Amino acid sequence: MATTDEEILRASETPGAPPGADPDACYARHVTPAIIETVTEQVLVQPPQIDVSGAVTYPAVYRTETRQEIVRERKELWFETLCREEWTPDFIASVQRALAARDLYHGQAHGRMDQGTRRAIRAYQLEQGVDSDVLSLAAARQLGLKEVPREE
Repeated sequence: MATTDEEILRASETPGAPPGADPDACYARHVTPAIIETVTEQVLVQPPQIDVSGAVTYPAVYRTETRQEIVRERKELWFETLCREEWTPDFIASVQRALAARDLYHGQAHGRMDQGTRRAIRAYQLEQGVDSDVLSLAAARQLGLKEVPREE
């Protein structure tokens, strides 16, 4: 099998599947975690006291405030992918050859889902805005590995 059971989910078996999803279709989910930053600021509590000659008679008083700020919100992306049974060694080898033709995969087309294959899939899909190493159905179609449905 190409991926772990947690990565590819059939819509009918998945409580959190995208609304309106075809129950027989398979989906992958990619979660981009939120980025939270701790921000520390010095806040002026009391301004300095200055006499008529311009000399500081009492320095300014500051307090340190620390808070957490969300820099990037958490994102959850669902996309249609091939079902587990379609991830045969022959199909994976075809993916490897297609990615090698685009100079993204630099290994042997051995039909096993390894780190090099996953890196190449991620690199290819980033151009479409999908930051995942699970091949989307749209990317498989663009690579010429999966049929494109006819317009009726």
